[in-house]
Amino acid sequence: MDNMGIVVDDLTTTIEFLEALGLELEGRGLIEGPWAGRVTGLGDQRVEIAMMRTPDGHSRLELSQFLEPAVVGDHRDAPVNSLGYLRMMFAVDDLDETLALIGPLGAELVGEVVRFEDAYLLCYVRGPGGLLLGLAEELG
Repeated sequence: MDNMGIVVDDLTTTIEFLEALGLELEGRGLIEGPWAGRVTGLGDQRVEIAMMRTPDGHSRLELSQFLEPAVVGDHRDAPVNSLGYLRMMFAVDDLDETLALIGPLGAELVGEVVRFEDAYLLCYVRGPGGLLLGLAEELG
C-alpha cells in the first residue's frame, strides 16, 4: 500500500494534530485542473493536499481539503460499526502522555481508556474536524 487518503475540513489544523502524534509532513501542495478531475471523476477540481509519513517510514497518509467542488457527504459522526472508513490506529509509548499532548489540540476522548488483559491500553479519540483515531499503548 502506498498511502491512505482522508478528506478533512481544515488541512493546517489536521497536519498540526498529526505532527503531535509523531507523523512527519512530507509535502503540501495544490492539485487542480481537468487532469486531476479525470482521475477522481469529479471534473475540474481544486484540492489542497498534504502527505504525512509515519515515524517508522512504512506508511503514509494523504490529507485532502477540497476547495472545488464542495464536499457532498459527511460521515464523521457515524458510529464505529458503520460501513466504510472507520478509524486509524496509532501505537503510542505512553497513552496518558499522548492524551495530555493532543487534548489542547482538540482531541476528545470517545468513551474511556480501557485495559485489554495485560496486553494494551486502548481508546478512541476524535481529533480536529471529527477525525476518529484509535490509540494503543502496549503493556509489559
